[in-house]
Formats: sequence, structure tokens, C-alpha cells
Amino acid sequence: MAIDTDPTTSASPSLDTPRLSTRDKLVLFVLCAAQFMVALDFSVLNVALPVLGADLGMSQSALQWAVTAFALPSGGFLLLFGRMGDLYGRRLLFLTGLALFGAASLLATFAWDPASFLAGRALQGLGAAAIVPTGMSLLTTTFPEGPARDRALGISGTLLSLGFTVGMVAGGVLTDVLGWRSTMGLLTLFALLVLPLAPALLPESRTPERPRLDVPGAITVTGGLLSLIYALSTAADHGFGRTDVIVTLVAGVLLLAAFVAVESRTAAPLVSLPMLRRRTVAWGNLGGLVTFSMMSTVVFVLTLYLQEVLGLSAFETGLVFGVQGVLSAVAGSYAAKVIGRFGARRTLVASLTGQGALIATLLALDEGGWSVWLATAAVSLASMCHLGAIISYGLTVTSGVPDEEQGLATGLVTSTQQVGITIGIPLLGVLATTSSDLMSGVHTVLALDAAIVLAAAVLVGVGLRTGRGTRA
Repeated sequence: MAIDTDPTTSASPSLDTPRLSTRDKLVLFVLCAAQFMVALDFSVLNVALPVLGADLGMSQSALQWAVTAFALPSGGFLLLFGRMGDLYGRRLLFLTGLALFGAASLLATFAWDPASFLAGRALQGLGAAAIVPTGMSLLTTTFPEGPARDRALGISGTLLSLGFTVGMVAGGVLTDVLGWRSTMGLLTLFALLVLPLAPALLPESRTPERPRLDVPGAITVTGGLLSLIYALSTAADHGFGRTDVIVTLVAGVLLLAAFVAVESRTAAPLVSLPMLRRRTVAWGNLGGLVTFSMMSTVVFVLTLYLQEVLGLSAFETGLVFGVQGVLSAVAGSYAAKVIGRFGARRTLVASLTGQGALIATLLALDEGGWSVWLATAAVSLASMCHLGAIISYGLTVTSGVPDEEQGLATGLVTSTQQVGITIGIPLLGVLATTSSDLMSGVHTVLALDAAIVLAAAVLVGVGLRTGRGTRA
């Protein structure tokens, strides 16, 4: 007899929104505020880069390092820190990352030359690499699987999306009014707000056993991710023809291949290969990779389109994406109920389908002024679907995973987020920036983007359905 044992396909017994205790709300506030702070850091500095470069004497080509210096450690160390949290204490590593992030933001705020600023950005990225996986694993171990976790992850996912959008708007406003240093000062204030509350509220959690850390696996996966993120970040600005891009891209692939070989022979691996073979982990992360990479590409090309083709100012462009942030928050408030009713798997597939279909409508954009309304409506609705995909893929990947492996599972989730945000623009966005006709390049990118998301929806739907039943 076949029994459906996939927790992502079954609806919750009750559709009522679960009530959280006062302490649960405070724990959720601390964890979500930290995630919001990191998401804010991804975008708040973008608008300020030209002013920052002029103030610190950084050349145009060096400005990409303001982004890359953060992306390298934040993406490269996620899996390692997620596993270290499992073994040595998630709360301890979360607090350490939070303190490091705050101190690094202070250094970046008062940076006196390019070297001190980039050092602050790199340390911010290292702190974020500790905060994100341990924060999410603290959330999934604090809130039991079911409606309570659905709601907690819904709020967390909403603030993750909202933080990125708020950063785009706030970055322009703060830079114009107070200067670029205020963008880094804002992150310092966030850290100072969260850090005093966290020790008393967050419970410590770790695996009951204390196996040795998989050092060869840590070296190969961290080196592979660092190489891959460097290659793709650099290619976004300089193309794939540079020697350092080619060398680091090949090195990243080889190191990740070596990582797989190491993990298959290690008694206590950093990443359990049987976990990677779980269809919920594999197909869920594919959905997450596509939704992040393709939505970041849409935001990138629409920013070019709105300013270069329609002639909008940076502030007006920020308002367009501000609408996106508001509707994402609305979607987040209903996400838990939708997932409770239809299950995470169905919500993931439907969200990817909606995101792809709405991106396809952007192919109607032209040089007319009316297009700003189409762009605003389509990208905002697509972001609602994008948020549904973020929350449901996180639930899909972490459902059914034992508490002692939650740091590993959430490390995979957050690594997918970072790599997804990193690879979309260099892989597709470069087609718009290198096209002789920007309007034609934007249409090409949007068509490929929509096709990839819709294809992923089909693959994820089929992959998660295959083998649903198990023999009793």
C-alpha cells in the first residue's frame, strides 16, 4: 500500500493562524530583524556607490569591490558556518556574527580610505555568513513544523524581500540627505538594536553528538563557493573574457567537484549526500535558485530600462520598486494560510508559474510613458509570486529534517539564496548592458528570464511528484 509521506504536500489540520506567545513574538522579532538587516545590506549601498567612490577616491572599476567584498565571504562561508552552528551552538555563532556585523558596519561608516572601507565590507559579509544560516536554523528549531513554522517563515521571508526593496529606496534618500556614510550607519543602528535583546531571548541549540568538523569538506566547498562567486560577480562588470574570471570559474567547478568526492568518503561529512539526494532538498533548492536569480535579473534590467529608456530619476525608480515592496509585504501576510491550505510543494510550483507568466507580460514594454505603469504592476505582482516561492521553497527543503541537521538544511537554503542573487545578473543581465540597442537587449533578457522560470516550474512540479509514495 502506498502512503504519501511528503510533509510538503499535505495541508495543515487547521487553517487558523496560530497564536504566538509574547516570548515567541520577541524571538521572532530578533531573528527577523537580523535577517532584515542583512537583506538591507544587499541593496542600501547601490545608489550611493558613485558618491562613495568620489569621496574615498575609488575608481569606477574598483567600485564593484564594494559589492564583491561583501558577497564573497557572505556566500562562501554560509555552509561552513551553518554546520559549525549545528556542532558548537547556533546561538553562540549567531551572536558572534551579529557583533562582528555591527563592528564592521561601524568601520565602514567611518572608513578613511578604500582599504578600510573594503575591509569593513568583507567583515560585514563574514558576519552575515554566520547570522543567516544560524538565524534560520534557530527559527526552524524554535517553531515546530506545522502552522507555527509556516507563519514564522512567512514573516521572515516577507522581511527578507522587503529589506532588499527598502534598501533601494532608503539608499537614495539617505545619500541625498545625509551622505553615503549614513547607509552604513543605519546597519550599525540595527545591530545595536538587536544585539542586546538576543542573549536573553534565544535558546542555545546544537546536535546532541559532537562529531569532528569535516575540514577537507569545509576547505573545498568554501574555496569552491568563493571562486564561483568571485568569477560571476566580476563577470557582471567585465564580462567572461578576463583571465581571472576564467581561472576562478574553472577552479570553483573543480573544487566543488572535489567537495562531492570528499563528502562521499567522510564518516561525518559537512554536507550529507543522502540529504542532497532527498527530492525535497534537491528540487526545492532548484526552485529557490531560479526564483532568486531570475527576479534579481528582472530588477536589474528594469532599473536600466526605467532610467535609461524612460528617463526616470533614481528616486522615481525607487518608488516603482517601493510599490513592489508593499505588495510583497501583503503577500507575506497571507503566505502561511495559502501554504497551510495547499501545501508547500503546490505553492512553490504555482508561485514559479505566476512569476514566469508575469515576467512574460513585460515583453510588451516600449518607449512610451504608459510602460511605467505596466512595469510597476507586473514587477509588483511577480514579486508577490516570488515571495511565495521564497517561503515555500524554504519550507520544502527544511520539512522532515531532524533538528540536529537544521543548520545544514538552512545553510543549503541560504547558500542557494546567495548564489541565486549572484548568478542571475552576470548570466542574463549582461545581455542588456552589452546590446547595441538597450530596448532590444531588455526584451531578450526578459524573454529568457520568463522561459527559465516557467521551465523550472515544470521541472520542480514533476520532480517533487515523482516517488511521492513509499511502501508501507
